Amino acid sequence: MGILPERRDPAPSGPPAFRDRAEAGALLGAALREVLGHDQAHDPERVRAATVPPAVPLTAVPAGTVPAGTVPAGAGPAGAGPAGAVPAGAVPASTGPASTGPPGPLPPDPGPPAPVVFAIPRGGVAVAAGVARALGVPLGVLMVRKIGHPEAPELGLGAIAEDGAGGAAEPYFDPVMLHRVGLAADDLAPVVARERAELARRVAVYGAATRFRPPAGGGRKRGPAGDLTGRLVIVVDDGLATGVTARAALRAVRSRGAARTVLAVPVAAAAAVSDIEKETGEVVTLVTPRRFRSVGEWYADFGQMADDDVLALLRPRGGDGAP
Repeated sequence: MGILPERRDPAPSGPPAFRDRAEAGALLGAALREVLGHDQAHDPERVRAATVPPAVPLTAVPAGTVPAGTVPAGAGPAGAGPAGAVPAGAVPASTGPASTGPPGPLPPDPGPPAPVVFAIPRGGVAVAAGVARALGVPLGVLMVRKIGHPEAPELGLGAIAEDGAGGAAEPYFDPVMLHRVGLAADDLAPVVARERAELARRVAVYGAATRFRPPAGGGRKRGPAGDLTGRLVIVVDDGLATGVTARAALRAVRSRGAARTVLAVPVAAAAAVSDIEKETGEVVTLVTPRRFRSVGEWYADFGQMADDDVLALLRPRGGDGAP
């Protein structure tokens, strides 16, 4: 795999760096194509052409002759007709067990399963749609809920992600933050219970969208819906602030068998990137500012997204299965 490009630090013109999430997704997808080398490896037309078996070659023979191992015309069972007849001038080069010629080439191995892009809703879906389109790989949604402080819900102390089977994976807690606020994981049990319920509600709302769909034009065989065994999984969000939701998401997909995980975000706090890199080793981001205050300041349009907005983005276009 390619070496991850250096992050811009700081952004050349300062915030905002992106018009909206769609623009950020297109730029992030282009960067990932370069990093992962997808320009050829996951081109559906290239894969399709490579798997078409070659035509059986014909070998010219003198008219009226029959090569050894073929059945002369009329020699089959009564009423069977000229099933064994050989056209004058040409017969298949390989005619079954009696043929001594070399076997034809086997179709090439299509290779490992294609990578899959998982978006963290809601804002991450608008970014991930452009990433999946740029890479020509499947797009899915991975539900994650932040576990906040009981008295200050916006202060993230951990997160919980879906497990791909209709339930929830084990919660992730940030040990540094827990120590800082003087709480233990058990103290957050009521918050965890509420977030589990909301996670289940969102999985029900999004339904099949939580299972990745194939890209337009086919591509590599994707296997059973939701099967991540042996796959490269790219987790996408619209930004990285503390990193607790991203870490919960990455741990959840690894527990489902992902062979390799990459976090991709348009903008990220440097400290959060460092923490994620210690865990996964791979983060792709376009902007890592020295002075990070919020994700939203790096977008000219950072409006809130509703469930309907996300479902509209995930709805296949023109019946081709592509978001």
